[in-house]
Amino acid sequence: MIDQRDVNGGFDHVETWVFDLDNTLYPGECNLFPQIDRRMGEFIAESLGIPLAEARILRETYYYEHGTTLSGLVRLHGISPHAFLDYVHDIDLSAVAAAPELATALDALPGRKFILTNASRKHAEAVTMRLGLDRSFEDIFDIHALEYIHPKPAREAFDRFAVAHGVTPHHAAMFDDLPANLETAHALGMTTVLVDCSLTEHPQHQAVAGWAGLPAHIHHRTNALAAFLEGIGTARAVDGAEQAA
Repeated sequence: MIDQRDVNGGFDHVETWVFDLDNTLYPGECNLFPQIDRRMGEFIAESLGIPLAEARILRETYYYEHGTTLSGLVRLHGISPHAFLDYVHDIDLSAVAAAPELATALDALPGRKFILTNASRKHAEAVTMRLGLDRSFEDIFDIHALEYIHPKPAREAFDRFAVAHGVTPHHAAMFDDLPANLETAHALGMTTVLVDCSLTEHPQHQAVAGWAGLPAHIHHRTNALAAFLEGIGTARAVDGAEQAA
């Protein structure tokens, strides 16, 4: 466990728990992104009729310029988002194992629970089924709901989610593996938790690995999500018992 910065406090006001999907609800060691990355390159190369090496550069360029590769493809090339998402998420999920401790910790949290992801609902449902979390969340707010061109970390993504589900940001907590997403969540008043997945190939993960402390927009940091949530649930239960007494 690392940098949990007062796990027993800071969550008393939280009524809604919001989670990213990939590299947040499952360990980074599952290493799913290389599969997705490879299939994105293949899709771009085939769709635009360009060499694979050029497609890989374009994938990365669009990611940084538009928030997701898909957003750039939709905006600039009119690519079918359904075709793209179905292709890139057609991957082997066998590395994702059931997480009964996480399911128990989620169930113990008082309040509403959601997934907010730049992936598709179909992918999220497949992953949560593997994890045994298919009944743990009220809803999945995916890239389709964000109309493909408003992905995290754009404020529009969080605003759309909050309006759709009647969520008050000041009474919500956001869990994500990417600091940029948490920066927007913090600006809206959400309590933020960085789930450190210890991957080194993503620039944002590399930056996290070099941190000596936490930036102001991240309130908590953990590399053991189930235990972290269990600590919150226990603290909330104790507080409730004391108030009742």
